[in-house]
Amino acid sequence: MRILITGGGGCLGSNLVERYLPEGHQILVIDNFSTARRERLPDVSGLEVVTGSIVDRDVVDVAFARFAPTHVIHSAAAYKDPDNWRDDAATNVTGTINVLDAARRIGVKRFVNFQTALCYGRPESVPIPVDHPTRPITSYGISKTAGEAYVAMSDVPWVSLRLANIAGPRLAIGPIPTFYQRLKAGQNCFCTSAVRDFLDMSDFTDLMDLVLREDAPTGIFNVSTGTGHSVKEVFDAVAEHLRVYPTTPVPVVPVGADDIPAVVLDPTRTHSLLGWRAKVGFCETVQRVLRWYDVHGVSATHSHLKPVAG
Repeated sequence: MRILITGGGGCLGSNLVERYLPEGHQILVIDNFSTARRERLPDVSGLEVVTGSIVDRDVVDVAFARFAPTHVIHSAAAYKDPDNWRDDAATNVTGTINVLDAARRIGVKRFVNFQTALCYGRPESVPIPVDHPTRPITSYGISKTAGEAYVAMSDVPWVSLRLANIAGPRLAIGPIPTFYQRLKAGQNCFCTSAVRDFLDMSDFTDLMDLVLREDAPTGIFNVSTGTGHSVKEVFDAVAEHLRVYPTTPVPVVPVGADDIPAVVLDPTRTHSLLGWRAKVGFCETVQRVLRWYDVHGVSATHSHLKPVAG
């Protein structure tokens, strides 16, 4: 395959580079490194990196024309400032359209889009079925959902993956790196009452192998374990790993106005149509990330949410 990965310097993108480069596939990454880090992508044969934004149509068009990808993995997203609606819309909507247009002209064999589970907004039921209405309540969720709608309107062979919290090397968003970084530094922590679904990176990359196949079903899929765990469970796992034992119970506060109490996706359709299901349990998933941090540390943490008082 000739794989073009937008946002290839991020957690998901860089793990996919590590997955496919040793298999002999040619990879081109487009990333502006606003949240990712360039050093995650080694200067090796078979990997080319274009530093630029998918908002810039010329950057996208030149990269596609020169590289001629057979497969596109659209991982780029803007999310780090919840009040920067223009940046979110530019990247997640206009950028997605730029990538789709270029993919259509080239005639790619597969287009895989990454979508946030926050597209469902405040769900009517949990686990959330894939046919649940989309009602996003944040700039990130709204813009990503608009981008997914354009993907669904396109005439390229597309798949859109609505993703649980995927945990693996270089994870820089969510409670796992946040608690690790703060507890390691001796700082106080608090938990929100949120419940989330945590999926191991190895399960995610196994699924990617399936959806990149030309004979795989197209459409929208929930990618998750289907089982929720509280943020407090994550805190306890990190504290135990670091052997940090607070003298008073960690505060648990309600989620913020822009957050969702429970986001757990129902992967039934994914099981039946793709023959995939998660294999790694919650405890092992968290421990794998923590062991990676023990060696490499946490370089930064990001959030699509406004700060919650704790």
